[in-house]
Amino acid sequence: MTYGLATISLNDTEQVVLVSGERFAPLSRWGEERDLPALLSDWQAVSAQLGAWAADDGAFAAGGDLAAADVRMPYRPGQVFCTGANYKKHVVGLIMGDPSMRTSEHDDVDPAELKVRVEAMMDARAKALPFAFLKLPACVIGPRDEVILPYDVEKPDWELELGVVIGRRAHRVSEAEAMEFVAGFAVVNDVTARELIFRRDGSAIGADWLSGKSFPTFLPFGPMIVPRNCVADPYDLAMKLSVNGKVYQDETTADMMASIERQIAYLSSRVVLEPGDLICTGSPYGNGSAFGVFLKPGDVMEATISGLGTQRNVCVAEKP
Repeated sequence: MTYGLATISLNDTEQVVLVSGERFAPLSRWGEERDLPALLSDWQAVSAQLGAWAADDGAFAAGGDLAAADVRMPYRPGQVFCTGANYKKHVVGLIMGDPSMRTSEHDDVDPAELKVRVEAMMDARAKALPFAFLKLPACVIGPRDEVILPYDVEKPDWELELGVVIGRRAHRVSEAEAMEFVAGFAVVNDVTARELIFRRDGSAIGADWLSGKSFPTFLPFGPMIVPRNCVADPYDLAMKLSVNGKVYQDETTADMMASIERQIAYLSSRVVLEPGDLICTGSPYGNGSAFGVFLKPGDVMEATISGLGTQRNVCVAEKP
């Protein structure tokens, strides 16, 4: 049985609901009044109850239709980590499609030779430590909220990713035990100001992840968190993102190079992961940069990962 936890606005208050199929039932029906961060902090006890509640058909019959609900972001994570360049085809497509993504060492290189170099670089990276950066929690919005396109960003781009929600405090855990610290999975979209990642001004000393990743509204999250035990194989999930009905990303998580276990082991060797922390595990091929297409006001992004739900975010212009 597959089910998930979402946060919706119901009777003018935000409530956590259990989602089964297209229906939801408030957790308050079973006497649970806590918000999602509190539930994640008590995940071992909470997760043991969810299966029995999800089997309560009467609760969902008396509940509501998720499609018609006011679905909010599940919660605002304490820490957001992103694993960069984790899908080989994705990175090759970015560098080949958008000159602004290239460093100075790529200048004046024949395209065929450049592709060979980039593919070799990715093969080497697959064996190396994961590459992680931070994205500010203030970026997070809900799965149906508007994405604000900054007036001074020329190439806003999409990046559909599998989100991993931490359910236990983790520090220096091994790959073998890493999945024990995962509460569940969710859809995330790592919206990116593409031309700001590699700056060309004199102050640049490397990738500028703050400028490229952390504008307000640049991380749609949700619609729900699906518990780990409901996802048979996180490396066999279909990922699809369309803009105005045209599909750009249509891949699977099978192309992920650094596994979720490797990412958790690496991150927990550097920092302490807390319940509710969110890991964005990388994006597959099909970003706008690969096609020379970028987000514009009025565009509608729809992003789906099988079993985890769908986001629908309308893009609007920031007012200068």
